[in-house]
Amino acid sequence: FQNYFRDPWNTFDFVIVLGSIIDIMYGELNPGNNMISINFFRLFRVMRLVKLLSKGEGIRTLLWTFFKSFQALPWVAILIGLIFFIYGVVGMQVFGKIAPQEGSNINRNNNFQTFLQALLVLFRSATGEAWQEIMLSCRKHPDVICDERSEDRGNPGGCGTDFAYPYFISFFVVCSFLILNLFVAVIMDNFDYLTRDWSILGPHHLDEFVRLWSEYDPDAKGRIKHVDVVTLLRKISPPLGFGKLCPHRVACKRLVSMNMPLNSDGSVNFNATLFALVRTSLSIKTEGNIDEANEELRHQILKIWKRTDLKLLDQICPGAGLEDEVTVGKFYATFLIQDYFRRFKKKKETKNLSENVESPTDQSLTLQAGLRTLHEKGPELKRAISGNLEIEALDPTYGLEESFGDHSHESSQHKNNYFGNVISSIKHKGMVPTTPTLNVNSLQHAKISPTNSFNSTGQQNSFRKIPDEDFPTNASGIPMKPVKLANGGSHDHRPSEW
Repeated sequence: FQNYFRDPWNTFDFVIVLGSIIDIMYGELNPGNNMISINFFRLFRVMRLVKLLSKGEGIRTLLWTFFKSFQALPWVAILIGLIFFIYGVVGMQVFGKIAPQEGSNINRNNNFQTFLQALLVLFRSATGEAWQEIMLSCRKHPDVICDERSEDRGNPGGCGTDFAYPYFISFFVVCSFLILNLFVAVIMDNFDYLTRDWSILGPHHLDEFVRLWSEYDPDAKGRIKHVDVVTLLRKISPPLGFGKLCPHRVACKRLVSMNMPLNSDGSVNFNATLFALVRTSLSIKTEGNIDEANEELRHQILKIWKRTDLKLLDQICPGAGLEDEVTVGKFYATFLIQDYFRRFKKKKETKNLSENVESPTDQSLTLQAGLRTLHEKGPELKRAISGNLEIEALDPTYGLEESFGDHSHESSQHKNNYFGNVISSIKHKGMVPTTPTLNVNSLQHAKISPTNSFNSTGQQNSFRKIPDEDFPTNASGIPMKPVKLANGGSHDHRPSEW
């Protein structure tokens, strides 16, 4: 309970809970007993709303400003008390003989006959409540009656004086435009001091760290996982933390410079984390060799706080230990190295892929060249597809130096390489018969002498070459003799031009 009651909010919670328990128990045990009023204990229920002030950061800043302002407010209060004392004494001497009257602003509750009554009148005038009417009631006027104990009782209006004008006007000006504004000035000055420069560490920054740490350490063990350190510090506002806008890689780089020891279970201590943040924020011994800086800082801490526990000192400022000691900085340094390697590997793979893949411009040029080649080879492709029958009939000179046998097939493959593979595949599978050979003679008519053919039954037909004298001639002199088949087939009279 010793650490529990160190927090004022915990003490406040304890008082509220205790008062509520007393209220409930007394109401259940003595429902009809009115000897002790329990209404006072019921006030603790309303005080629970004050607990909400500890949740909002802005409200806590205002409360902190108000409490800090009390350090300068006593001097302002002394100045106000001095002014009230002077004006109260003067008011008693000048306006103390005026008799209180009902229906007037100088009555039994508002007069200058005693010092306390004079202070109440001045406080009322300082707030601006009917101060001008009180001033007119104290001026020299026949309606102003003197007190019975006054020497000027028989003199009508003798107790009033025109000094009331400068007295009340000066007092109102001093109080309204100077004294009351001093309170505002002190509060605004403290508020500006606490909020204008967030680089100055204050207790509110430490409270924020404790509050956010408790979210990751609900059991109050005093340590959290090392993987949660980056997330925690990005939630804490600068200068103590990194802030929400800090990139993840930048936060890891800053953690590398914090030489926080890592426990065997992979956790980080509360004291070590807080001390490292404060040390980094204020740049305390952060340059040079880290081991030498830690030794110097340890000597300074022991010099100022001589009773510091060595175990706590080893947590917040570890000495020169073994080189293989695991720290949070080394862990996140390894993480950064792995991240850099992944980025380098991915960049290299992307570069290699871009070199192997043709650009859209290269693909467009290749496509244009292919279309141009197809356009140039158009006539040859048409002949290869249609068999060139019609072209040969119209042009007698076509094919005089080419043959449709093996030589023709090789030439077709050489010139029309687009369809050479298709023709070879069809002939290899036996889908079409072998092309007959056309023997051309410049002095004789063309005659067909097929070397291999098949009849309708699938049997192979054998032919022999027929001499010209075997053909009869017609009226034009063209040989028309029937063709004699070697296998005893029927004769067929055909012109030799066929």
